[in-house]
Amino acid sequence: MSSSIILPPGFGYVAAGLVSTAWVLGWQALVVGSHRKKSGIKYPQLYAEKAEADASKEAFLFNCAQRAHQNTIEHMPLIIVTTLVTAMKYPVFAGYASGLWALSRVLYTVGYTTGDPVKRNTRGGILGEVPLFGLLLGSTYAAFDLVRSSA
Repeated sequence: MSSSIILPPGFGYVAAGLVSTAWVLGWQALVVGSHRKKSGIKYPQLYAEKAEADASKEAFLFNCAQRAHQNTIEHMPLIIVTTLVTAMKYPVFAGYASGLWALSRVLYTVGYTTGDPVKRNTRGGILGEVPLFGLLLGSTYAAFDLVRSSA
C-alpha cells in the first residue's frame, strides 16, 4: 500500500529556510577550521585549554568560533521541529522565520569571532531570538489546532 504526503502551498519556503541553516552550519565549520589551523589546536581537542586561550589570541578566537558553531548546533533540534510543525499551518511564515534565524547565526558568529564574546549579541546575533520565539508560538498554535481539529 502506498501513501502520499501532501505538502501545503508555500512549503518551498520551508525547504529554503531549513537548507539555509545547513549552509550556515557548513560556513561555521569552515570558520572553526580556519581558526583551528591558525591556533595550532590539534584534533581531537574540542577547545583550547584555558591556559592556551590565555596565552594565545588565536587559541581564544578558536574557542569563540567553536562556541558559536556549537551553540548553533545546540539550537538545531528546536529550529527543525518548530519550523516543521509551524509549516503545517503557516509554511511561508515558517520558512521566513527559519531563514531569518539562519541569517542571525551569521551575525552571531561574526560578532563572537571578534574576540569579544559580548559582541555575539550586540552585532545582531540577538535578532535570532525573534524568529525563534515566533516559531515556538507558531508551532504551539499549529499543534493545538491540529489536536483540536482531530478531536
